[in-house]
Amino acid sequence: MPFIELQSNLPAGRFSEAFLKRLCSSTAAALGKPEDRMNVVVTPGLPMLMAGSTSPCVILSVSAIGVTDTAEKNKEHSAKIFEFLTKELDLSQDRLLFMLLFHHDWTIAIPCLLV
Repeated sequence: MPFIELQSNLPAGRFSEAFLKRLCSSTAAALGKPEDRMNVVVTPGLPMLMAGSTSPCVILSVSAIGVTDTAEKNKEHSAKIFEFLTKELDLSQDRLLFMLLFHHDWTIAIPCLLV
């Protein structure tokens, strides 16, 4: 059950429903997870400063069970997601920052597991 959280200073208009679906599909493929298990949140229009500049930028947090637990896996995932976001949002890689976080199965609660 991966969580994808994108924060950006880009305006809300850059993040259509179609973009959300493409982001879900792209990150699911990169992580090797089914799309119907993905959770995607986009927060646009934030006041942001990255590397001393307020130019358009994105911070993407990816947290998941079992797929973000090694440097090797994270390099693979990052390359695929960087490619998607640089094309979709017309940003250079220096305006993107990823945080890849590992979760244990006991750190996520959903109703069907609380029995």
